[in-house]
Amino acid sequence: MGSRMMFVLLWMLLSSTSTGIKLDGNGYVDIVIAISSKVTQDNRLIDKIKEMVTEGSLYLYHALDEKVYFREATILVPPEWNGMNFTKARTEIDNANPAYGVEPYTNQYGECGAEGEFIHFTPEYLLNDTFIQLYGSKGRIFVHEWAHLRWGVYDECNGEKPFYHSNGRIEATRCSKNIGGQFYDVTAGGSLQQCRIDPQTSLPTEGCMFFPNRNQISNSSIMFLPGLDPVTAFCHENEHNYEAPNMQNKKCGKATWTVIFEDSVDKDALRSLKPLQSPPPPPSFKVVQRKQRVVCLILDVSGSMGGSRILQQQQAATHFLRNIVEYEARVGIVQFSTYASTLSPLTTIDSDTTKENLIILLPKVAGGSTNMCLGLSQGLQVIQADNGDALGDEIIFLTDGQATDNIAVCVPSAIQSGAIIHTLAFSNSAARELTEMANKTGGKFLSPNDKTTSNQLMDAFASLTLSTGDYTKEPVQLESIGERTSDWFNGTVSVDQTVGNKTSFVIIYELSSPIIYIQSPSGLTYTQTNMNHDGSLKTVFLKVPRTAEPGDWKYSIQATTNQAITLTVTSQAPQADVPPITVKTHMNQKSSDGTKPMIVFAEVSQNYRPVINAEVWATLESETGSPQTLQLLDNGAGADAIKDDGIYSRYFIKMVNVNKSLVDFNRYPLQLISIVVHLNPPKPPVSDEPLEVVNFTRTATGESFEVTLSGTAPPNFPPNRITDLSAEIQEDTVLLNWTAPGEDLDQGTAKSYEIRWSFDLKMLQFNFSNGHAVNTTAVSPQKAGSVEQHSFNLNITIQNGTTLFFAVQSEDKQKAKSETSNIAQASKILPAPKPLGISNPDINLTVFVISLCVVTMLMCFIFAVVIRAVKFRKRSAQSDMALIITN
Repeated sequence: MGSRMMFVLLWMLLSSTSTGIKLDGNGYVDIVIAISSKVTQDNRLIDKIKEMVTEGSLYLYHALDEKVYFREATILVPPEWNGMNFTKARTEIDNANPAYGVEPYTNQYGECGAEGEFIHFTPEYLLNDTFIQLYGSKGRIFVHEWAHLRWGVYDECNGEKPFYHSNGRIEATRCSKNIGGQFYDVTAGGSLQQCRIDPQTSLPTEGCMFFPNRNQISNSSIMFLPGLDPVTAFCHENEHNYEAPNMQNKKCGKATWTVIFEDSVDKDALRSLKPLQSPPPPPSFKVVQRKQRVVCLILDVSGSMGGSRILQQQQAATHFLRNIVEYEARVGIVQFSTYASTLSPLTTIDSDTTKENLIILLPKVAGGSTNMCLGLSQGLQVIQADNGDALGDEIIFLTDGQATDNIAVCVPSAIQSGAIIHTLAFSNSAARELTEMANKTGGKFLSPNDKTTSNQLMDAFASLTLSTGDYTKEPVQLESIGERTSDWFNGTVSVDQTVGNKTSFVIIYELSSPIIYIQSPSGLTYTQTNMNHDGSLKTVFLKVPRTAEPGDWKYSIQATTNQAITLTVTSQAPQADVPPITVKTHMNQKSSDGTKPMIVFAEVSQNYRPVINAEVWATLESETGSPQTLQLLDNGAGADAIKDDGIYSRYFIKMVNVNKSLVDFNRYPLQLISIVVHLNPPKPPVSDEPLEVVNFTRTATGESFEVTLSGTAPPNFPPNRITDLSAEIQEDTVLLNWTAPGEDLDQGTAKSYEIRWSFDLKMLQFNFSNGHAVNTTAVSPQKAGSVEQHSFNLNITIQNGTTLFFAVQSEDKQKAKSETSNIAQASKILPAPKPLGISNPDINLTVFVISLCVVTMLMCFIFAVVIRAVKFRKRSAQSDMALIITN
């Protein structure tokens, strides 16, 4: 790897289930910290992680009114590490992924107050104590990142806008303003000089820095500068700097303390908890490890699985065994109906022949009742035969969803077994215990339909991978599509340079074998003579020899009769040092009653760097409704938190009401996200030569979720809050810019805008209607996502040094109004006659560093933190590999 550093990924599960972080009394438990499989064994990392969390626990205790601390944490080490003291992992899953840079950061893409996905630290950061001078103590930084991850707050600094005007003065972007300091520019020779002023902005030029004074009166804020010794608290409302142009004001518009106690997942507990009577004990730690993957297929063969269902089950399980499950995994197969039986004990996947032998054993005939408890019990016996327990092993439980027996009787013991249980149900009225088992064991719940043109079951099985953090060894789904036709079924699949190994085309037909042509980019044509045909499975399979040629592969499939045909294409990375482009899907809620909008997320990345300018579509479908297609955006507006961070999102609002006499909920499985990239992703840093990716496609399957509407009509959502309003004063003209909201959140077109301004930010923030109105009769809202620009003259003379504040609300046709936008400020500042001075021009860097101790170095942390929202969101920094804390 040369000089490249290896990163660790620490991650924390944040769901409300037993597999996620919980606040048990005053202590946080079920914290999982995973070390990437790419990290070379160094047991010092375990000690450093323990030290960081232990120090952070006490810091957190003091920062939050002595109410909470870290009680228990689990450290998940890679399978390759050797050690006698590692216990077997339970439901802890290693989602550790590569990332970039040394600076700690948190991956956030939800709304204000929403939990983040993971915290990232590197081994270099943990092992090198010199970084304490640069960032502050590791425990303090851990608490700073914890606030992002757990409570959904944002940074109170801004590397892109480190300074702003306030009532004619230049202020550093910070919270609170009670943090005092001076402005200096450090020269290449190490001396300090007065900062220069940019004549265009009347603000300090690039390179000018704010140096906090060592001795501060204020003790806040942790989200601004936790490394400063006096900083021990989060910013409260009475000291919050609403003027600062930072992410906390843009996304939340309120103090960090307020978000934690009013909007976060812990808001109710934090308000009711009483402070501890004495300092908390140190956290307890458990070091665990998952070795070999063990998975058992428990397949329903009851009478209701007859017809096309049993065949679809066989086809999907074949795809899983042939193309998805990795070598060296141990796989068992169980079938159940009136009785349960083992079709195969645990078998190590050591060759293609072993895979094919397991495929032959898959059940083909349906009949009898649906005794789910018998199936679960038999499957647990199979995986317990591995080493006497089921800890960390997997179950894939596929059923028609309706039990003959009382499944509630056996679910608790299945959950307590420690197995990860994925449940797949062919019914929208499946027993709720199936969802419960998946949620409480860290598994997935999916509800594929059984339409012959649907690939949902194939996609569901393809999504059931157990990541080690090394995506180069995992299958990537390039295409999944189906159609009913009596003619030609044609299309193109793009194979980019990040995939190509073990590329397979799987064609499934309904009635009779079609005529198939698959053509490589260079013109080489594959026909049935080059493919494997299984008539009993109604499947034609092509495994492309060696590495598939990059470019557009064309397929032409001619149906000899009117029938359903589906196509699935998978591939893997061709090189160990070039990870593939991947897609991860996520919903912000697993269930909704319609009062709070749901958000669909798709994270598109390569080696943890974002892929931007992609075209991303999500298809959401319920068994009782028609499919809903939704284009996801990465524009930093509406549901999307950060522009160009590779995370595409959109509100899902087209909820269909359900006839409560038929079923008490309507489940929408997030089935498919297909991506087409029109611009090249960045050059992978692991390669010396440029990697030009002209085009690619990906599909991904998300988990099922529930929508329950009690009314007669879906709710009416107002336009989304505008979060990117900006203002500029050009002579006596004000220019406003923002992204247009929709009629319903971020979809459609709003009816009108209301723009107001004030000299008083807080008045506009909390009493919008009392601000001065701007005439908007000539402003017609554009379609959601469009760029809006509006210029106007105020009925006042704008004096030099004047700072004005602006806000916008939008309204829909039902007169529902959006929340007030972020407050944009603009100042009229004429060029200063002199550059900004400092109190002692003769001071040199050595004396200054001595007087301020480590504070000079700590200032770099401001920019490091901001890089989380800028450099890391755009992931354009130099690479290596990472350490993360994920959801």
